[in-house]
Amino acid sequence: MKENSGLRSPGAATNRLRLTDDELLAGLAEGADGALEQLYQRYFPMALHLIVSNNGTEDDAKDIFQEAMVVLYEKVAEGSLELHCQVKTYLYSVCRRLWLKQLARKGRYTLYDTERDLGEGEPTVAVETDLTEHAQRDIQFEVMEASLTKLGEPCRTLLEDFYIRHLSMQEITDKFGYTNPDNAKTQKYKCLQRLKRLFFSVYKED
Repeated sequence: MKENSGLRSPGAATNRLRLTDDELLAGLAEGADGALEQLYQRYFPMALHLIVSNNGTEDDAKDIFQEAMVVLYEKVAEGSLELHCQVKTYLYSVCRRLWLKQLARKGRYTLYDTERDLGEGEPTVAVETDLTEHAQRDIQFEVMEASLTKLGEPCRTLLEDFYIRHLSMQEITDKFGYTNPDNAKTQKYKCLQRLKRLFFSVYKED
């Protein structure tokens, strides 16, 4: 009987759909659901094993892995990620470092590595700089939120309408009753300058 060369085995189909590390990172940068799904399916069990084996819970693992994914996304989105290892190793290293910090807050300073063989010799890579940048970005977001609160109305709503809700200058003109879009632009500029002054005054205080 002649074999049908067009048929694929289930294993071949699975391998064909399994994204490479480069494809995963490109998909993550684009916000592709398939890339996010594969990252979670492949690597969350690793984070879960690490954290549950070190005095954590499944909820702890979800929180830590989510934060690790945010760190990875931020580096990919800004084009500053320089990987000299597999994505698996990077995520494990970030999760490990984040959980070590959690343990330190609880008075524990040792951690058992559950992924001693990641196929690259060492189970982790240095990620402290990436985590520091991530923490700094979180602080900046908090300061920006506080600055917006201090800014008051109508500046706060005007800036949120333009930068968050993506209203056009004509829509803002109509909403706030400005005579024309140029006047609305002038007001937006003044509000933005006030926000910048507030941001840097609060940021310096912190």
